[in-house]
Amino acid sequence: MRVILKEEVAQLGDAGDVVTVRAGYGRNFLIPRGLAIPASEGSVRQLEHQKRVAEAIRRKQMKGSLDLAQKLESTAVSIRRETGEDDKLFGSVTNRDIAAALAEEGIEVDRRLIQLDEPIRNIGLFTVPIRLHREVTANVRVYVIRA
Repeated sequence: MRVILKEEVAQLGDAGDVVTVRAGYGRNFLIPRGLAIPASEGSVRQLEHQKRVAEAIRRKQMKGSLDLAQKLESTAVSIRRETGEDDKLFGSVTNRDIAAALAEEGIEVDRRLIQLDEPIRNIGLFTVPIRLHREVTANVRVYVIRA
């Protein structure tokens, strides 16, 4: 029996794969649990069409991400904060602050894409990675300066 997997199934295949399984396994396990659908001629054609559409969307998103990454690489933002002893900040600089600073520069970036391991608590220059796409990461220079 041929089925199209809707989800990844261990030791069988990934989502979107057309695999051949025993009839009982497909009818009694995969299909009732929503892990697969029968691979009829029409469903295979529909799957191929969906793959082509998804690939076109992925290419378009990739191009947009590369353009934005190029723009971000050449951008540096400054964030002013009050400091105490030893140039420690009162508070911290978070991904939300960096997203707001980028917005002031005219670059809209979702704050959840900014890969800040922990908030910045010192004055200085920091390189912050922004993951725009699964395969595209841009680095932005962030200057934290005294107010």
